[in-house]
Amino acid sequence: MSAFTSAPIVIDGKGHLLGRLASIIAKQILSGQKVTVVRCEEINASGSFFRNKLRYHAYLHKRHIVNPKKSGPFHFRAPSRILFKAVRGMVPHKTARGAAALRRLSLFEGVPPAQDKVKKMVVPAALRVLRLKPGRKYCTLKRVAAEVGWGYKDVVDRLEEKRKVKGQAYFERKQAALKLRAKAEASAPASEVLTKFGY
Repeated sequence: MSAFTSAPIVIDGKGHLLGRLASIIAKQILSGQKVTVVRCEEINASGSFFRNKLRYHAYLHKRHIVNPKKSGPFHFRAPSRILFKAVRGMVPHKTARGAAALRRLSLFEGVPPAQDKVKKMVVPAALRVLRLKPGRKYCTLKRVAAEVGWGYKDVVDRLEEKRKVKGQAYFERKQAALKLRAKAEASAPASEVLTKFGY
C-alpha cells in the first residue's frame, strides 16, 4: 500500500475479498497507519452464498457452556464486525501493541457524512476481479449478515441510495462549473505578464 500518512487511509470496501483485505489492513495498523473502511457490507467472500451461510451457522453453534452472555464467544452479525473479527485474528490483540493497532481501525456500513467527501482508495491486491478466477462463486457480506440476523440491510440500502443521488447532483454541478471556467479562460485574452510567470 501507500507510504505512511498522518491522515487516515479511507478504503472503499466494495468488491474486495474479506481475508485478503483483512491481512493488508492488519499489516498497516500494526505499522502505525490509521485505516478507515467504508461500505463494509459490499465486501465479497469467495465461495457460494449457501456455503458461507452454512459456515456462519456452524460458527454460531460454538458457545461457551458457562454463561455465554458474559464469557462469549460473541457472534457479531454486522458486516463491519465480521471484518473486524477477521482483522483481530491477524493482530496480537491481547498485547498493548495489538490493542493500540485495533484502535487505529474504523469500520462502517455505508458511507458516513464525514467520509463522504474524502478520496477513497482500493487495494488491488485484495480486489475480487483481480484475485478470484473468473467463474468462481462469491457472495457479499451484506447478504450473509442479513441471513444470520443483521437487521439494518434495508436501512443501509436506503441511505446509500440517497447518498448516491446527492453525489450525482454534486458531480453534475462541479462539471458545469468546470466547463464555465474553461470557457471563460478561452475567451479571456492571455496577459503577457501572467504568461511570463507561468500562469
